[in-house]
Amino acid sequence: MTSERRAVLALHWQVNVIKPEGFFGGMLAEPVARSGVLPRAVAFHEAAARAGLPLIFTRFTIPEGEGALVRNTGFMRAVGEAQQSFRPDAGGSQLIPEMAGQPDLVVDNQKLSGLAGNGLADELAARGIGTLYVTGVATNLTVEQTARHATDLGFTVHVISDCAAAADEATHAASLANLELTTAGCVPAADALT
Repeated sequence: MTSERRAVLALHWQVNVIKPEGFFGGMLAEPVARSGVLPRAVAFHEAAARAGLPLIFTRFTIPEGEGALVRNTGFMRAVGEAQQSFRPDAGGSQLIPEMAGQPDLVVDNQKLSGLAGNGLADELAARGIGTLYVTGVATNLTVEQTARHATDLGFTVHVISDCAAAADEATHAASLANLELTTAGCVPAADALT
């Protein structure tokens, strides 16, 4: 796989994850707000779009019949029990208003990795995309899982370190340390597009 074409892979920037009224709001809304990640990620996405990079967003949704959801972890059992909140047309599944107009493509799935169970990896390869800049919440969940998965699939992956957040700073830092070893490296937004 070549790394000539680049894209932004923006993970779980949806109401259920980011906003206080969302399913994970009690765990993530306050740390996300405190971290300042949201305006930085909005600005990074805008800069990437101006540079001609496609912006591809993923949403965690659960369609009628549960789609490809497998309840094999506590996390997946919890969202499975609350699946009405994750229906594709539910308010919590929608992209947050600050980013709603940004995507070139939105892909849904029922996995922790944004590349699992949805054909997105094949779509990226068909577009000739070899390098991914990953943003999203939570760093230690979908960001880390997707970045590792993409790396295993042959993509060159850079997590945008200041455009991701977790429930606490120590968890975020530990995840970034893991990703520094298991991907092409973490970079701040200011250095990513240069």
